[in-house]
Amino acid sequence: MREDAEALDIRDVTANWVNAAVLERQLDERIKSLADLAHTPLFFGRLDYLHAPGAEQAEGAEGEQFYIGRRHVHDADGDPMVIDWRAPVSQPFYRASKKDPMDIGLRRRFGYTAGDLTAYEDEHLSDPGEAERTSKLLQREIERPRVGPMRDIVATIQPEQDEIVRSGLSGSVCVQGGPGTGKTAVGLHRVAYLLYAHRERLARTGTLVIGPNASFLHYIEQVLPALGELEVKQATVDDLVAHVEVRGTDEAATALVKGDARMAEVLRNAVRSHVTLPTEPVVVVRGSRRWRVPAYELEEIVQELLARDIRYGAARDALPQRIAHAVLVRMEQAGEAPDDRVQDAVARNPAVKAAVKAVWPPVEPAKLVLRLLSDADFLAAHAGGILSEEEQKAVLWAKPARSVKSAKWSAADAVLIDEAADLVARTHSLGHVVLDEAQDLSPMQYRAVGRRCTTGSATVLGDLAQGTTPWATRSWDEALRHLGKEQAVVEELTAGFRVPREVIAYASRLLPDIAPGLAAVESVRESPGSLAVRRVARGEELDAACLEACAESLRQEGSIGLIAADARIPSLAGALSAAGVTYLSPGEETTPDTRLTLVPASLAKGLEYDYVVLDEPAAVVGGEPDERTGLRRLYVALTRAVSGLTVVHAADLPGQLT
Repeated sequence: MREDAEALDIRDVTANWVNAAVLERQLDERIKSLADLAHTPLFFGRLDYLHAPGAEQAEGAEGEQFYIGRRHVHDADGDPMVIDWRAPVSQPFYRASKKDPMDIGLRRRFGYTAGDLTAYEDEHLSDPGEAERTSKLLQREIERPRVGPMRDIVATIQPEQDEIVRSGLSGSVCVQGGPGTGKTAVGLHRVAYLLYAHRERLARTGTLVIGPNASFLHYIEQVLPALGELEVKQATVDDLVAHVEVRGTDEAATALVKGDARMAEVLRNAVRSHVTLPTEPVVVVRGSRRWRVPAYELEEIVQELLARDIRYGAARDALPQRIAHAVLVRMEQAGEAPDDRVQDAVARNPAVKAAVKAVWPPVEPAKLVLRLLSDADFLAAHAGGILSEEEQKAVLWAKPARSVKSAKWSAADAVLIDEAADLVARTHSLGHVVLDEAQDLSPMQYRAVGRRCTTGSATVLGDLAQGTTPWATRSWDEALRHLGKEQAVVEELTAGFRVPREVIAYASRLLPDIAPGLAAVESVRESPGSLAVRRVARGEELDAACLEACAESLRQEGSIGLIAADARIPSLAGALSAAGVTYLSPGEETTPDTRLTLVPASLAKGLEYDYVVLDEPAAVVGGEPDERTGLRRLYVALTRAVSGLTVVHAADLPGQLT
């Protein structure tokens, strides 16, 4: 298929160079999507239908056989050899069961080792004499050691996951999923499915995956290309709102106020405050005639535009046309017959432009936010009755900046500028947005993401128990309201497939304190001996004990993560270097020679390692501004292991873990 695409001659099939360039780009993308992926088989399953799909299930009717794979594959004659996993005919591979065989006589799973077909396993779903059993190949694939970036799960999608993946484009979905439930993979596969089912529409409107940090995006970046999807953009929330350079940080209390949804109302008041009701008439001179629009009529025009509550910039663009229309009415009353060209000329008249500038001046979002954070009186005028005096003091800069360029903007300030920019001019909306690790976003960050999918849909992924910011989401209903997707369906994944039962049970001891009422994950993985908790006598022995635990883990197959409080990272890095142990930073791809990653606890979210060594839980908790946030950070760190976890500590463990 790739050779056929590479052999196509498109030199004489287009009318002009523009069409030729577009076609050449499309052909390049086609060739890229057909690239071979090492150790990635094209098919992983087979379905034997009792009857041809869509045909009448008559006595004696012949069935049909389909191979299921990551993408459609056809032979030299164009006949299908492998059916795309997203096609309707493939759905029974994920959903059929003994209770509901979905007209499937046989489901076959193929097992691979390093890309070579080494096993297969059959289920006779319509045979009442065969008992239902757990697939060993499926279990082996789920538990396969991970080296390198995140991989696709097309061969192992579970029925409850498939239901979310195949939900329609028109509706938004929120997935609450604990560690190891596959929520991130489900979200990415949902994008792949939507691109398959609604390719033309999403090609026009675009898709975007939003992750918590660059390390996380690097970790997941190969999943969609492995499924043949190359057009999905990836970004962090900070990337979306990068109107200014972020060089400063906020105290937690300050960031909490800046991230509050009430700041949107403060900004709206500040933007609209620039409008001044006219007190003077507008006089337009054309030739020997003078046309006068009195102040009271101008005020009516301005009041009407304000009442319509459209974007500030759109209203400002409309104002000169409205004034010009008032002039044209007077021309017609005087017997003239002006047309649209005359109205456009009047709208550009110096007197009209001067009036618009005085009544509805331009607003620069960054300058507006700069004034709000620097000028106590200006802030008080627009935040009165919205923010308390203490909250206003919290957001004001102790030392006001002189200009937009010299200001040490924080990440929360950039979100405020993005909100102001949207009040001035509408933000472009995409067809579908996936928001992962959503529980850590502030209300204002939710609004920033929501602006990117006002006319599209969203897939929101997260775990309330893993919220590690002071403004972490308390409920999905609240989050969806700020996102502008109140009608989204909330689905919960409670079956864990990656984290061993011992490990998730240990971490779940924290749930009553960090997320009361949230159901614990029920892991299907039994792995006796997967949890070890070791205490050392003195703090100076801690580094050596961690290195010893890492050495033990490195004797196993797969990736290893050494997770520690951010403040402990330099000490551990020095110990590893002194011992001659090479290691990676989060986001760097593991190799057969270097499988150990040193991970600050603040960057651990969303990442997974076969074996995790967790250094000093008390330090992880103590590194956060409050105990609840610290315990949530610890919960994240404890649940990064998919085969084994070793906890090493010198200080007392948090009481919940003893």
